[in-house]
Amino acid sequence: MVAFGSLLAPLLILLRVGDLNAWRIASVAAAVPAFIFALTYPRRRAATVSTAVPKEVWFDVSAVFLAGAIKPGEISLAHQGVLFLDELPEFDPRVLDSLRQPLENGEVAVSRANHRVTYPARFMLIAAMNPCRCGHAFEPGYSCRRAPVDRCTSDYQARISGPLMDRIDLRIEVPAVTASDLILPPPAEGSAEVAARVARARDIQLARYTAAGLPQIRTNAEAPAALLEEIAQPDAQGAKLLRDAAETMRLSARGYHRVLRVARTFADLDGTEKVGRLHLAEALSYRALAEDVRRAA
Repeated sequence: MVAFGSLLAPLLILLRVGDLNAWRIASVAAAVPAFIFALTYPRRRAATVSTAVPKEVWFDVSAVFLAGAIKPGEISLAHQGVLFLDELPEFDPRVLDSLRQPLENGEVAVSRANHRVTYPARFMLIAAMNPCRCGHAFEPGYSCRRAPVDRCTSDYQARISGPLMDRIDLRIEVPAVTASDLILPPPAEGSAEVAARVARARDIQLARYTAAGLPQIRTNAEAPAALLEEIAQPDAQGAKLLRDAAETMRLSARGYHRVLRVARTFADLDGTEKVGRLHLAEALSYRALAEDVRRAA
């Protein structure tokens, strides 16, 4: 049983997002006997207890709880936020593959006995993993005790299925931090500058889709494929690069559109209207590592 107070911080964060569905999800997850008691008290009492939650959400959620509906899980609680999975291959492969559909359409359907509930689940997935179980693969002078290093890494990384990998847009290999790295001067562009640049890009995307008559779409990640091909149409050099890369890397239709989304976002970060060859090259570079991993598996 989850106490209401334990979800106070997430609720405050969701309030800033301004998504009514996010309120409903957090409220369903926090449904405890206090919610039931609020229904038996006078109306003013319910309003007092539920100050942090919109009234229509409060009563809807209480009714759902009384009906014995299914509570949302972590991916729904991360709606309009970030879901971080550390040590990704250590999760059950069936659990990881259950992320595929929510990553595709932003919803998750949960069925239990005679109940079936669909929750919104549009989140940003961030995951971290070691190259192998011990985490020392490819380090200079290291010799794996379990098997040849290539076999050890491929066996470990094969726990992540190809279809799930195909839904992950950016993959970066991060080398171990050395002592000399720690004494380097700070980067020229700090977090505040990066945040401002991201905010400008999001404003560009919101204005684009509002002008197209789709105000419910706020980012490139939510754009339908047909519209994406129109707004992310590359120039001649970019189109040739994308065509060649699609054949070389054997991109699926999903992978093709995801490359376009990332390239369109890079162009927005640069403040340019047209998607160029450099934007596509950078977007493709972030998929190259994953393609190598998939082929090795």
